[in-house]
Amino acid sequence: MSQAELTALPGPRVAPRALRTLGILRSELTTMLRRWRTLALLGVLAGVPVLVGIAVRIETGDGGQGGPGGGGGPAFLNQVTNNGLFLVFAALSATLPVFLPLTVGVVAGDSLAGEAGGGTLRYLLVAPAGRTRLLLTKYASVLVFCLLATLVVAVSALATGALLFPVGEMTTISGTRIGFDEGLLRAGLIAVVVAVSLAGFAALGLFVSTLTNSGVAAMAATVGVLITVQILDTMPQLSGIHPYLFTHYWLSFTDLLRDPVYGDEVVRNLGLQALYAAVFGSAAWARFTTKDISV
Repeated sequence: MSQAELTALPGPRVAPRALRTLGILRSELTTMLRRWRTLALLGVLAGVPVLVGIAVRIETGDGGQGGPGGGGGPAFLNQVTNNGLFLVFAALSATLPVFLPLTVGVVAGDSLAGEAGGGTLRYLLVAPAGRTRLLLTKYASVLVFCLLATLVVAVSALATGALLFPVGEMTTISGTRIGFDEGLLRAGLIAVVVAVSLAGFAALGLFVSTLTNSGVAAMAATVGVLITVQILDTMPQLSGIHPYLFTHYWLSFTDLLRDPVYGDEVVRNLGLQALYAAVFGSAAWARFTTKDISV
């Protein structure tokens, strides 16, 4: 078979298409991570565990028995003094309700609206990428940011905890003791679960980003939806809708610290995030593929 016949086969053409998609994703991630706003958000996330660790260290150094407030604050805060690894869980508990989703809302809301407002979205669509591929690439980049932001919190908390407090065997919620290696493995698993827990909200932010050409408006609307849903999730009169709110099972990752692991609510959380991602991802696709890009 000649070289011309080999290049005419349909199989090898898949590779350039996949490479082109990876190239778009790499370009999108590079652009996102070079923005000062993104770096500032990651810096704030990295600083939260440091501030929490220092506050606990000062409090216990003065003879206190726990974190600030004598046992108040995020979950696991009282255990930090006994094992610095608990600072990872305390930091994720502290940042998940507000700081982590806030940064994701900013990045997701600005993903398309910011490009449209800056006049660059039209040029992106001129390239042979297609609207569907561009939308999927934008969502993939937001998901990568979710994982990166969560890992920044976890790694910062782990480093701070190891510097300020002893580390070693840890006691699970069930009262059993596990080795440091297993505790570290569970911390990594929890970080991944927390990152995936933001997937539904990321899809919602992407959908909002298709509705406007103003990045600021999209970011504000996305964060506004987050605040509204969190308020609804705290109202006992609306307990019937709580299991359907994307924030309801966010803290279910604490069940991964039981022995044996209790994963029912974790599975519910992941299923709910998949549902939100499917619904709002489809809505974003329907809107973006029919949107008139004139700027």
